[in-house]
Amino acid sequence: MARITNNLATLYVDEKRYDQAEALYLRSLNIREKTVGPQHPDVAVIFNNLAELYVMQHRYAEAEPLYQRALAIRVEHLGPNHPDLARTLNGYALLLRKTKRKSEASLMRTRAKEILARSARSVSHTVDVRDRAREREAGRK
Repeated sequence: MARITNNLATLYVDEKRYDQAEALYLRSLNIREKTVGPQHPDVAVIFNNLAELYVMQHRYAEAEPLYQRALAIRVEHLGPNHPDLARTLNGYALLLRKTKRKSEASLMRTRAKEILARSARSVSHTVDVRDRAREREAGRK
């Protein structure tokens, strides 16, 4: 239910129905915190989404602690180099730029770029067909 509520809220954001989106994000957050706990990565997703909504509405003071909580959860549970962390860093960087904290924003943006570059390099789409043939052959025995 929390995932559906979160997704519907995101749809409302796309439609600029911000009040309805906020209510649904808060509902989703309440459900997730009760079911998986306040430090779960799924909770970080909602914090991030709600923070993005607040930035769109120029509610920077409300957005910042949500980004900070999302960052803390993602670092703790996903590690310091996870692509999902980069999304939060980029969002937080936008908030920092909008609040005239450009040097902090630059650090966040640089860190996000490093994470994304590292994750792109670590994903290999190259397949050796000889390995696949050996795997199929081994499976037949």
